[in-house]
Amino acid sequence: MYLGSLTLDLLLGDVHSLKEKRSVVRPIVAELRRRFAVSAAETGHLDLHRRSEVSVAVVSADPGHARQMLDACERLVAGRPEVELLKARTRIWDDEDS
Repeated sequence: MYLGSLTLDLLLGDVHSLKEKRSVVRPIVAELRRRFAVSAAETGHLDLHRRSEVSVAVVSADPGHARQMLDACERLVAGRPEVELLKARTRIWDDEDS
Protein backbone atom coordinates (compact mmCIF):
# COMPACT_ATOMS: atom_id res chain seq x y z
CA MET A 1 0.00 0.00 0.00
CA TYR A 2 1.26 3.47 -0.89
CA LEU A 3 0.10 6.86 0.32
CA GLY A 4 0.71 9.90 -1.86
CA SER A 5 0.35 13.49 -0.77
CA LEU A 6 0.43 16.70 -2.76
CA THR A 7 0.60 20.16 -1.23
CA LEU A 8 -0.11 23.13 -3.47
CA ASP A 9 0.73 26.71 -2.52
CA LEU A 10 -1.57 29.03 -4.46
CA LEU A 11 -1.70 32.75 -5.11
CA LEU A 12 -5.26 33.82 -5.83
CA GLY A 13 -6.05 36.43 -8.45
CA ASP A 14 -8.55 39.26 -7.94
CA VAL A 15 -9.67 38.33 -4.42
CA HIS A 16 -10.34 40.99 -1.79
CA SER A 17 -12.00 39.09 1.06
CA LEU A 18 -12.13 35.69 2.72
CA LYS A 19 -15.62 35.22 1.27
CA GLU A 20 -14.29 35.72 -2.27
CA LYS A 21 -11.42 33.37 -1.44
CA ARG A 22 -13.89 30.63 -0.50
CA SER A 23 -15.69 31.12 -3.83
CA VAL A 24 -12.42 30.37 -5.65
CA VAL A 25 -10.97 27.59 -3.47
CA ARG A 26 -14.12 25.55 -2.80
CA PRO A 27 -14.78 24.71 -6.48
CA ILE A 28 -11.14 23.66 -6.94
CA VAL A 29 -11.29 21.29 -3.97
CA ALA A 30 -14.67 19.93 -5.11
CA GLU A 31 -13.42 19.29 -8.64
CA LEU A 32 -10.33 17.46 -7.36
CA ARG A 33 -12.53 15.20 -5.24
CA ARG A 34 -15.05 14.60 -8.02
CA ARG A 35 -12.68 14.02 -10.95
CA PHE A 36 -10.00 11.98 -9.21
CA ALA A 37 -11.72 10.41 -6.17
CA VAL A 38 -9.01 11.76 -3.86
CA SER A 39 -9.12 13.41 -0.46
CA ALA A 40 -8.63 17.16 -0.83
CA ALA A 41 -8.92 20.12 1.51
CA GLU A 42 -7.74 23.66 2.08
CA THR A 43 -5.02 23.18 4.70
CA GLY A 44 -3.12 26.42 5.05
CA HIS A 45 -3.09 30.22 4.80
CA LEU A 46 -6.63 30.19 6.15
CA ASP A 47 -6.50 33.78 7.40
CA LEU A 48 -4.99 35.29 4.22
CA HIS A 49 -7.35 36.28 1.43
CA ARG A 50 -4.91 36.06 -1.53
CA ARG A 51 -3.06 32.86 -0.58
CA SER A 52 -4.22 29.30 -0.12
CA GLU A 53 -2.70 25.91 0.53
CA VAL A 54 -4.60 22.94 -0.86
CA SER A 55 -3.57 19.39 0.01
CA VAL A 56 -4.47 16.15 -1.76
CA ALA A 57 -4.04 12.56 -0.57
CA VAL A 58 -4.41 9.28 -2.43
CA VAL A 59 -3.96 5.62 -1.46
CA SER A 60 -2.85 3.14 -4.11
CA ALA A 61 -1.41 -0.35 -4.49
CA ASP A 62 1.23 1.02 -6.90
CA PRO A 63 3.52 4.02 -6.28
CA GLY A 64 3.51 4.90 -9.98
CA HIS A 65 -0.27 5.13 -10.02
CA ALA A 66 -0.27 7.33 -6.92
CA ARG A 67 2.25 9.69 -8.55
CA GLN A 68 0.22 9.79 -11.80
CA MET A 69 -2.91 10.72 -9.86
CA LEU A 70 -1.13 13.49 -7.97
CA ASP A 71 0.49 14.81 -11.17
CA ALA A 72 -2.96 14.97 -12.79
CA CYS A 73 -4.30 16.88 -9.76
CA GLU A 74 -1.40 19.33 -9.99
CA ARG A 75 -2.01 19.91 -13.71
CA LEU A 76 -5.70 20.54 -13.09
CA VAL A 77 -5.01 23.22 -10.48
CA ALA A 78 -2.13 24.76 -12.46
CA GLY A 79 -4.46 25.12 -15.45
CA ARG A 80 -7.01 27.19 -13.55
CA PRO A 81 -6.78 30.82 -14.73
CA GLU A 82 -7.91 32.32 -11.41
CA VAL A 83 -4.93 30.94 -9.44
CA GLU A 84 -1.17 30.92 -9.79
CA LEU A 85 0.64 27.80 -8.59
CA LEU A 86 3.61 29.01 -6.55
CA LYS A 87 4.87 25.66 -5.29
CA ALA A 88 3.92 22.00 -5.43
CA ARG A 89 5.32 19.33 -3.10
CA THR A 90 4.68 15.63 -3.72
CA ARG A 91 5.56 12.75 -1.37
CA ILE A 92 4.97 9.01 -1.65
CA TRP A 93 5.11 6.74 1.42
CA ASP A 94 4.85 2.97 1.56
CA ASP A 95 3.36 0.99 4.42
CA GLU A 96 6.83 0.23 5.82
CA ASP A 97 7.70 3.91 6.36
CA SER A 98 7.41 5.04 9.94
